[in-house]
Amino acid sequence: MAKVTLKNIQKVYDKDVVAVQDFNLEIADKEFIVLVGPSGCGKSTTLRMVAGLEEISAGELYIGDKLMNDIPPKDRDIAMVFQNYALYPHMTVYENMAFALKLRKEKKEVIDQKVREAAEILDITQYLDRKPKALSGGQRQRVAIGRAIVRDPQVFLMDEPLSNLDAKLRNQMRAEIIKLRQRINTTFIYVTHDQTEAMTLGDRIVIMKDGYIQQIGTPQEVFNHPANIFVAGFIGSPQMNFFEARLEKEAEGYYVALSTARVHLPEDKQQALRAKDAQPQTITLGIRPEHVMLCADDAAAHISATVDVSEMMGSSVHLHVNANGKDVVVIIPTLDLQGMPQQDFTYGAKVNFTFGGNVIHMFNPETGENLI
Repeated sequence: MAKVTLKNIQKVYDKDVVAVQDFNLEIADKEFIVLVGPSGCGKSTTLRMVAGLEEISAGELYIGDKLMNDIPPKDRDIAMVFQNYALYPHMTVYENMAFALKLRKEKKEVIDQKVREAAEILDITQYLDRKPKALSGGQRQRVAIGRAIVRDPQVFLMDEPLSNLDAKLRNQMRAEIIKLRQRINTTFIYVTHDQTEAMTLGDRIVIMKDGYIQQIGTPQEVFNHPANIFVAGFIGSPQMNFFEARLEKEAEGYYVALSTARVHLPEDKQQALRAKDAQPQTITLGIRPEHVMLCADDAAAHISATVDVSEMMGSSVHLHVNANGKDVVVIIPTLDLQGMPQQDFTYGAKVNFTFGGNVIHMFNPETGENLI
């Protein structure tokens, strides 16, 4: 069993600098967990505490049923892949991958079998006799991953392993990690600041800010039901649009008033608001760019805006429009429903947009918490 449990973990530097605070997480055996958040949020520090590279200031860390707080890194049965590869430049790829097994005094034939199996999984067999300097960034990262695989660890730790690669290679390596996970079937803890990596790789995502966990959930859960404004703005690209609006109530139920638009809420949101006895109030309204719709002047509920920037993204156009002095991003398909190209949106063009009550998110502007 490679279940990992973190109970009330805290990391404090120099008595008053708190890097990680009250971190609680239970990672199931063979689960792929992604820690994600902006720089300085404590995600790498948390990973390094699991690895034993950082001392735990308070709390308990278990791998399986064994308390690991005072166990040295070499005895934790974990393997770590770093951002900067950390390969030995004077050794060949084969020697780099075999090094940890040689330290364990494994038999030569066992070492050879494990190295060649890992090299085949990662498609680097042809590079086994090369030195790291003769490899590309992506090939070096495969070697670093291979060096970890041969150890057959209980827990696989990865600290932003793709951040030094270019965009195309990063996409390719992301797919390789998904395939790798299916083949070696162990517990993964993966750290990244890239929310696209988090959404595509993780069984569950842990979103962090300023050392605290903001939300834990599947990619779908955190995308569809963000716990607060921070999560809503961090997950999703382009990020969610936010507006100051009013939640109002009348005989027919709750509705949202924004500028000239008045949008009735669907029954599931009505029930959730009634259950909390929500009162009319000022709210922060969140709408994802892909859920904003352009509409005609005579639409019942619309907001007028002016085009600032039109970004052609291939299959879609990202429109940055100005609505009442606020920048709003609208994503529209390149082709309309009839398969014809959409009109060109030049600077200063007048447009109208609207949105459905089923796709909006409502937050308390003071606490940032989701109302439902």
